Amino acid sequence: MGLVLGIDVGGSSTKIVGLKSKKAGQANENCIGMLQVRAADQITSMYGAIGNFLSKYSIELETVSEIYLTGVGASFVKDEVYGIKTHKVSEFTAIGCGALSLTKLSSALVVSMGTGTAFVRAAQNENKHLGGSGVGGGTILGLASQMLGKCGIDAILALADKGTLENIDLSVSDILSTQVQSLPADLTAANFGKVTSTASDGDIALGIINMVFETIGMLAVFAIMNDTVKDVILTGTLATFPQAETVFSKFKRLTGVNFIIPPDAVFATALGAVSAGH
Repeated sequence: MGLVLGIDVGGSSTKIVGLKSKKAGQANENCIGMLQVRAADQITSMYGAIGNFLSKYSIELETVSEIYLTGVGASFVKDEVYGIKTHKVSEFTAIGCGALSLTKLSSALVVSMGTGTAFVRAAQNENKHLGGSGVGGGTILGLASQMLGKCGIDAILALADKGTLENIDLSVSDILSTQVQSLPADLTAANFGKVTSTASDGDIALGIINMVFETIGMLAVFAIMNDTVKDVILTGTLATFPQAETVFSKFKRLTGVNFIIPPDAVFATALGAVSAGH
């Protein structure tokens, strides 16, 4: 069997993986390469991702036997791509399958953090979409553009690296004179509830990212509050932000929910497209 491609055509970027085998549950073990391409047009992004991937890994187009497509942009692809047979896979199914494949878990809540955020209750035989939120990477880009004049993720992250939340967020210690055992003093009471005139662009950038992650984290906790599963797998582009580890580690300590950021979290959905579509 030839090379198999899994492609996640997202709202703002395309993720592509190449695999030697499409055996279910072992997609990441057979992976020979991964690549992410950003473009405003989804079809342009998809074709660009394929071309860049083949070039980067010195692969001939003729060796690609099948392509598995998922993501919002997959609906724009009607038939074959470069004459190669394509299969479309439900994005929510791909999200669940990819996350479980990366972590070797049998079940979990998967939180796919892209332009927006999707919550999928994943298990070996079923992936159920619980809902979603419009809060995600698009929120960070939009707010940073209006508040800071910054449109690129790299520029926003560079600013946030220099920021502090002390001039941005209202904490529990700011509103309580005595400590409450169940509420850590540094817990956020109100995002952007203490913005001061001394707040720098870096403070604001960090505040935006922190607000998005804290919102996603609480939604995840609420989603599994009555579930026996307490593992939450974080995937998508936002999972690679350095602030993600800090924020979700705090949630883990506070709630007891096990937040997991697996290696190659950005490519979970692309990998899942192949393992789900076997």
